[in-house]
Amino acid sequence: MSGGVRLARISDVALVLDEHLDAVDDASSGAVTTFVGRVRDHDPDAAGAVVALEYSAHPDAETALHAIAEKASAGTAASVAVSHRIGRLAVGDAAVVIAVASPHRAEAFEVCREVIEQIKLALPVWKRQIEADGTTAWKGIGG
Repeated sequence: MSGGVRLARISDVALVLDEHLDAVDDASSGAVTTFVGRVRDHDPDAAGAVVALEYSAHPDAETALHAIAEKASAGTAASVAVSHRIGRLAVGDAAVVIAVASPHRAEAFEVCREVIEQIKLALPVWKRQIEADGTTAWKGIGG
């Protein structure tokens, strides 16, 4: 198999790392990197404990996610599988899962990092952070 985007999805169900690993499985790839972004129980901007995040997405978010993965892997032999979850997520839930397979480790790491950095900068997904006392705050693209 050749490289490229094997999976790029916005999902309202739990993300499964093994599904992403299976999507990039290739006998010619000697390296596989992964990134799992999880909901944490704190945030530097929060006054108290974070108990949940609620993600919402623009209708074109999945197309944008595919474009991010495509651009990050362009000119490489890397295969990419990436998903971003929407809806209400509890502390510990996976919000983003990325798997990148490549013949060599440096390329796999570089592509994986570029995908998550561009998701943070450009994916039209917003999150509402919910604290234990009920306080909420919206964070948008780049936040």
